[in-house]
Amino acid sequence: MKRIFVVLFSIVLLSCNQKKEEKNKPPEVTENKDLTPVEPDGGIGDGALPISNHFIKTIEKAHKKDKFLNHKAISFYVNIIFNGKEHLDGKVTMLTNSSKIRIDKKDESKLIYDGKNVYLCPADANDKGARFDMFTWSYFFGLPYKLNDPGTKLEMQNDRMLDNTTHSTAKLTFEAGTGDAPDDWYVIYSDPISKSLQAAAYIVTFGSDGNTSKAEADPHAIRYKEFTTVDDIPFATKWEFYGWTPEKGMTDKLGEATITDITFLESEGKLFDDPENSKIID
Repeated sequence: MKRIFVVLFSIVLLSCNQKKEEKNKPPEVTENKDLTPVEPDGGIGDGALPISNHFIKTIEKAHKKDKFLNHKAISFYVNIIFNGKEHLDGKVTMLTNSSKIRIDKKDESKLIYDGKNVYLCPADANDKGARFDMFTWSYFFGLPYKLNDPGTKLEMQNDRMLDNTTHSTAKLTFEAGTGDAPDDWYVIYSDPISKSLQAAAYIVTFGSDGNTSKAEADPHAIRYKEFTTVDDIPFATKWEFYGWTPEKGMTDKLGEATITDITFLESEGKLFDDPENSKIID
């Protein structure tokens, strides 16, 4: 009997010790490599996205990025005046993910990017600034959807004034080897209420062969105005171009562009095929 009592006492004591150890044991942490990183100090709230990510997400939401990308392609007519002269008059067609682009100019020449090469058609058409035109105007049009592209880096900056209103701003830069001009940068202005992209300062380094000093000395800015909606998605139908400095913001007006007939397409067909009588533009 005594022996049985000793055994029962030992079992009870062991059980109590195990419960005590489990109670004092810290909770297990499950490793999850797919967790979104947060700011070291918790960003804008414990467990929140980094502020730069939040900045991007609010712009994408304002411009209905998910709805935009649900469409296959989009086309629009653009007329660009720079320094009092017409720079471009034509129709731009692009896949909504920007992987293919086509420009049909008023003079009936064409520029086509098939995802690999830029083609000029006819082959004897004026090729001055062709590659610049191919990528610049479609990029300005799609900028609200490009802030989180592969190779992009975004850094929050101080608030800046635009039309006597304080706007949040962030600097967009690119990793080496990204696109045609990885040394370009943009300063993005976000509307304080709607969160839409209202303006962007930028430099143009295309063709500089790595010497960006001239571009850095002469930044420009694009101002987005006169928004309209197509399929409930906002698009600026008026672009204005200005000089820009970090201290003063926008300075002298340099040009403007008018955007009309914005149309979604649900099939690309042969729009981006290599045309006959064309040449590749490097």
